[in-house]
Amino acid sequence: MPSTFRISLIAVILAAGCSSEVYLRDGVTDGDTFYLAERALSDDDPVLQSWVSYSLARSACQLQIGGNNPARASSFECELSARRLLLQSWQEKKERMPGVRDEYLDALLQVQRATYLDEYVARYFRKRHWQLPRNLDASGYARWAHRELPGHRPETRIIGSWNFSSKVSADQLDN
Repeated sequence: MPSTFRISLIAVILAAGCSSEVYLRDGVTDGDTFYLAERALSDDDPVLQSWVSYSLARSACQLQIGGNNPARASSFECELSARRLLLQSWQEKKERMPGVRDEYLDALLQVQRATYLDEYVARYFRKRHWQLPRNLDASGYARWAHRELPGHRPETRIIGSWNFSSKVSADQLDN
């Protein structure tokens, strides 16, 4: 595993105040504890590692939101900050490996450079309960995307999964 990934992983874990143990194994798709997939620790693929950054940032934010089932928690700010970290990670990898390409991540960089990342997240990943910023330029983004990203399809890759920790009882989940 590259040392920059270890530093990023440690930074995300420390920022979230989470035990590093929750990021060591794979689990199932729901719960209160996020487990990083095993391949994330052994595969240095730059695309995969960028999505690992996204997955950890998003899960850390979901854990901060909390509730009985953080796996179901979401907010505009969580998704936006995780996408920003995804792009930061991807940009760093592209700088170190100039020939590396990924259609989706390169398109998302284009969105960020055009200053429409907030609008992009709101357009493609919005949940009904999200509080969106009032200054979104949805029509400006739509015009730009029509010209610059014809046929674009959004992606999300979660490199890991959620499971309930053993300390959560069935009674707590019903409340």
